[in-house]
Amino acid sequence: MENQILSIITFLPLVAAVILALFLRGDDAAARNGAKWLALITTAATFVISLFVLFRFDPSNTGFQFVEERGWILGLSYKMGVDGISILFVMLTTFLMPLTIWSCWGVETRVKEYMIAFLVLETLMLGVFCALDLVLFYLFFEAGLIPMFLIIGIWGGKDRIYAAFKFFLYTFLGSVLMLVAMIAMYLDAGTTDIVKLLAHDFGHETFSLLGIQVVGGLQTMLFLAFFASFAVKMPMWPVHTWLPDAHVQAPTAGSVVLAAILLKMGGYGFLRFSLPMFPVGSDVMGPMVLWMSAIAIVYTSLVALAQSDMKKLIAYSSVAHMGFVTMGIFAVNQQGVDGAIFQMISHGFISGALFLAVGVIYDRMHTREIDAYGGLVNRMPAYALVFMFFTMANVGLPGTSGFVGEFLTLVGIFQVNTWVAAVATSGVILSACYALWLYRRVVFGALVKDALKTITDMTGREKAIFAPLIAMTLLLGIYPSLVTNIIEPSVAALVADYHDAVPLAADSVTN
Repeated sequence: MENQILSIITFLPLVAAVILALFLRGDDAAARNGAKWLALITTAATFVISLFVLFRFDPSNTGFQFVEERGWILGLSYKMGVDGISILFVMLTTFLMPLTIWSCWGVETRVKEYMIAFLVLETLMLGVFCALDLVLFYLFFEAGLIPMFLIIGIWGGKDRIYAAFKFFLYTFLGSVLMLVAMIAMYLDAGTTDIVKLLAHDFGHETFSLLGIQVVGGLQTMLFLAFFASFAVKMPMWPVHTWLPDAHVQAPTAGSVVLAAILLKMGGYGFLRFSLPMFPVGSDVMGPMVLWMSAIAIVYTSLVALAQSDMKKLIAYSSVAHMGFVTMGIFAVNQQGVDGAIFQMISHGFISGALFLAVGVIYDRMHTREIDAYGGLVNRMPAYALVFMFFTMANVGLPGTSGFVGEFLTLVGIFQVNTWVAAVATSGVILSACYALWLYRRVVFGALVKDALKTITDMTGREKAIFAPLIAMTLLLGIYPSLVTNIIEPSVAALVADYHDAVPLAADSVTN
């Protein structure tokens, strides 16, 4: 069983989706509840099975573990495996999906199809983090657009069609260049096996293209092609504009998955492909990425301050936090990359909880406008406490996981470029401004609006959904070694291989 454990984890949700599609009939209350329970039980079982992988994983082994490989189609291989970088993204996905499904208990429209979309999406997300073949990775990566497109387009808000197409076109067009690069990689290396590609030396000799000197050669071209896809997926400034629209129009569960897991595919792509496969290209383009990240942190934080919609404010906050991630990755040192991975895991818990918090009051009031609220602490003390906790975690309060990720990335970037670090640090102050501004206007003050005078506090189910998110945010804030002990050996190997491939990489960016 251990040799197929990753396939079981990956495809178990898909099996449940097929069962729902083929055998569940009708749209009465019993059928709707049956769809919800099957989805919840399946995602919970997937999480339990994934714990087996986590407990059996050996962090000291920097190679891929639980590897399974078999022939597939057209001479391609079906190959799966995890290392110290990908294992935590698998765990993040399996941990959050049961909570996401549980948060959908109030959905009554096309419930079976809704659950099928999320189950299929979980399979595709897990496939991205486990795939060890280039073609397999691309299929999982691109196919994930389809269920999210449907989730936004069918169950979203009034402008859901516009947001769904904008989401799909941005992310799909960005990936077209990555597909071209993958073909070039196959022609150059003669394989689509990611493990073999990691050991392949792609050309880095400078050449002229249409009269332009391409420093870093083929590696720079490949880097830019992959960057086009991963930068949109993160998303990085200035290709981030699809995210606020997608978040505002998506249902609550869709926003949770989008922010907590789907955005992390971009950061994972940089770690799996850009740094190890194109180190010279990454070194050449690294300063540009660092400044794009710093600009993103400050710019999107300022834009967040101007928002009147809670979801849009949190969406811009996500873009700012992903700026810390790309900064840490392209600092290419132990602290920076450790911090970037930690920030992605932490952001999964915190941003998911913040979107769930918005969903709690949206379900009661059917509006996300900040001005529609005020004084909720008078009627919803439990909600006010939970919302305050995740607001503080989002700001980076010491003792929460949000602090550890930001601190490590800033330590890493200070070693590389002090000006970028100084600009990014100002974003920490700005994040406190927009987060506390939001909390004050929604929770504090007198309860003067008539519509709010009968609003009820969180139910037992809603509290139960937040409880594991609170626990993980606190646990990782107090004991970050739970994450760093797993990722450090793999990150150390990645950083060492990078600097071996680019001997002058450490000196290529001036302070």
